[in-house]
Amino acid sequence: MDPREVILYPLMGEKATNLREKENKLTFIVNKKATKKDVKEAVEKLYDVKVEKVNILNTVDGKKKAYVKLAPEYNADEIASKFGVL
Repeated sequence: MDPREVILYPLMGEKATNLREKENKLTFIVNKKATKKDVKEAVEKLYDVKVEKVNILNTVDGKKKAYVKLAPEYNADEIASKFGVL
């Protein structure tokens, strides 16, 4: 699966901001067919970072949300600024 098909868009809400600042996590809406492995590979390829962990959940409105924890040597705020969240 192409990385641009896996990651649909980043989230910028209050919870996503808190996770980014406190836990070094990025939050994305991803393709419904994407697996944790797909999300990990897509984020690593698109943003040139190392991913430590991926958690996925299905929302009540039928979307799939991914919480991506970056390795300690990467800063989630810097990565978020690359795709225009900050």
